[in-house]
Amino acid sequence: MSSHEHTGRTSAIAASIAAALTSLVPGTHAEERDTDGQPKPTIVLVHGAFADASGWAAVSARLHRRGFPVIAVPNPLRGLAYDTAYLQGLLAGIEGPKILVGHSYAGAVITNAASAIAQVKALVYIAAFAPDEGEALGGLLEQYPDASVPPLPQQVFQYTRPDGSTGTEVWLDHAQFATAFAADVDASTAAFMAISQRPVAAEAFGEPATTAGWKTLPSWALVATKDHAIAPSLERFMAERAGAHISEVDSSHAIMISHPDVVVDLIEQAYQGTC
Repeated sequence: MSSHEHTGRTSAIAASIAAALTSLVPGTHAEERDTDGQPKPTIVLVHGAFADASGWAAVSARLHRRGFPVIAVPNPLRGLAYDTAYLQGLLAGIEGPKILVGHSYAGAVITNAASAIAQVKALVYIAAFAPDEGEALGGLLEQYPDASVPPLPQQVFQYTRPDGSTGTEVWLDHAQFATAFAADVDASTAAFMAISQRPVAAEAFGEPATTAGWKTLPSWALVATKDHAIAPSLERFMAERAGAHISEVDSSHAIMISHPDVVVDLIEQAYQGTC
């Protein structure tokens, strides 16, 4: 290959990469506008405990095809106060309207963070917690038990922080992960989710919410009726209390992976209901 050919090929590759990156940056698509010419909201996808942002892959691809800018947030899972501050800081530089979407534990994060994030149009709860002010997730689980949902196969480990204090982390037993979290996900995907899961700090279950964003923002909620991580009855109670527009689907907790179209349709409903 001549140097001219090599340069041309390198330039073409660079252009392809740049185009791909541009497609992921909010506000760069001409089609990212509604019928009135206003920019579509950035869809902010926040994952919960025992997961990571890659779980939103199918949902984000579908949202992009519908013309929405998307951010899949790498939730630190360090505790409600920490994760709330992280989300608020991350979104401080993202201009324009936003719809916050939280799965599982992240429902508590978006609930707690929304009031300090500019131009939030709606909250969307995907098999998620929606605590009220002063409520902690551990307390909700104890207060609203469901005998039909077995206890999570949690495992705990500790580590020493740089300052000498002890940190406690929680994750799910690999062998029981699929049953508890992803029963309707294909076996190979569920197996990888188990070994790649991100542990959550134990503090996340004990810290109370300081605000309840659903009291001032319209909300939508998707209840997973076959959820073995959060009882469907608890999901339904929190969604009804929040005055959310509620949909239900026969799904495990990993609803954004097993039923991405349903999730995207609900986000679309939130957009249509607030645009």
